Amino acid sequence: MSAPQEPTALSARPVHEPRRDDCPWCGSRDLRPRQAGPYAVDECRPCSHLFQNPRLTATGPALRLRDTGDGRGTSRRHRRTARAMLPFPEPEAWLDVGTGHAHFPQTAKEFFPYSSFDGLDPTPRVEQARAAGRVERAYVGRLTNPQLTAHLRARYDVVSMVHHLQSVPDPREELRAALTALRSGGHLLLELLDPHCAFATLLGGWWLRRTQPGRLHLMPPDNLRTELESQGCTIIPPGPADRVPPAAALLLSRARLPDTYRIIARKGEPASSA
Repeated sequence: MSAPQEPTALSARPVHEPRRDDCPWCGSRDLRPRQAGPYAVDECRPCSHLFQNPRLTATGPALRLRDTGDGRGTSRRHRRTARAMLPFPEPEAWLDVGTGHAHFPQTAKEFFPYSSFDGLDPTPRVEQARAAGRVERAYVGRLTNPQLTAHLRARYDVVSMVHHLQSVPDPREELRAALTALRSGGHLLLELLDPHCAFATLLGGWWLRRTQPGRLHLMPPDNLRTELESQGCTIIPPGPADRVPPAAALLLSRARLPDTYRIIARKGEPASSA
């Protein structure tokens, strides 16, 4: 994760929504502050969901959208993410949501050369990615836009969200839209920051500050798994690429402690009418 940028004159005057007194995930009012300052973060005690409170308006996060970057470390992470889909049949059509400059689809093509990759992003960066040949179709907007959701219904075998879900106003609505874009039996690939990872535990507030201001939500993996199962999905057990090595092995290898988790969920078949 890159270090936070110095605030500009624009970012020094963030525009926030009204502060909320309940958890956006479970509705509980039992909250505790985790970080103060211009990008305050609260945690819900019952469900452990962390969220920016008050959060930036829709224009705020758009100014700070993740840049997938071209660094060697980013490329390695993208390869690990793409490899996680190798146990499944090669998809005919793949949509990467929050794709930015579409560096992840570009990397995934190395493993899935016969798949058609499309990209969706709130900014025109995705159109630049299409011009560069990284994606075949480019969609500018939000996946939850009703017209776009209807247009993309059941088009894809894979929908990926790599460090995207944590930056949207309503993650649950985004998940529903992603599942709408999937065909029955298709796979949803999620990768997010883990608010309870070793880094977060060891570094506390310093780690949390590094997640801001672009992450509106920091969601424990169990919450997402439960939500996906409630929407008829099957959670795929983690493979070797998804398992976290023991702490001792990490220290001996001097490897970077993982601060993300990955979930792969298979969309269920529609219920047949009696």
